Amino acid sequence: MENLVAEKPDVMTTQSTIVGLMKNYSNYNLWANATLINWLKTKPEKLVEQEVLSSFPSIKLTLLHIQATERYWLSVLNKTEFLIDAIDYQTIDELYVGVLEQSVALADHVNAMNDNQLLDNTLIINPWFQCDFQNFDYIMQVMNHSTYHRGQIITIGRQLGFTDAPMTDYNFYNVRGK
Repeated sequence: MENLVAEKPDVMTTQSTIVGLMKNYSNYNLWANATLINWLKTKPEKLVEQEVLSSFPSIKLTLLHIQATERYWLSVLNKTEFLIDAIDYQTIDELYVGVLEQSVALADHVNAMNDNQLLDNTLIINPWFQCDFQNFDYIMQVMNHSTYHRGQIITIGRQLGFTDAPMTDYNFYNVRGK
């Protein structure tokens, strides 16, 4: 009888594999945020600010949270102090630019990291938690976090009548977004 189960190839995970994955994932995050914002630019600003029932009550507040969190994790990777200061945008367009600038800064930083920097541990002590993980774990955290909240934005948009949300899945990026 023929073996119907393909044998699993012996894939060795190397440091360069982690580097490639982290760079690709940070570039995906930038692409996904840009795709989402380009879609939101076609929506009335009043609806982007309208409150609905959600963990963050509006698309605007969710975008502010994504940006602040990406800024926090970039400070972790840079090993610099994170200053909690709310950025006050006068317009929705300024917010869109701010979110994208933060995603560019994060992607640029990750793309400049080498194997040792990605594998190094960084101790975090803050009011919410304490940990000492490898930097690539923190990159996975922030990218996953942004993905989670992009999904919330799509759901909020659906509550507001937006039925044309863009595809921002990681696989879609790898197949068509690059």
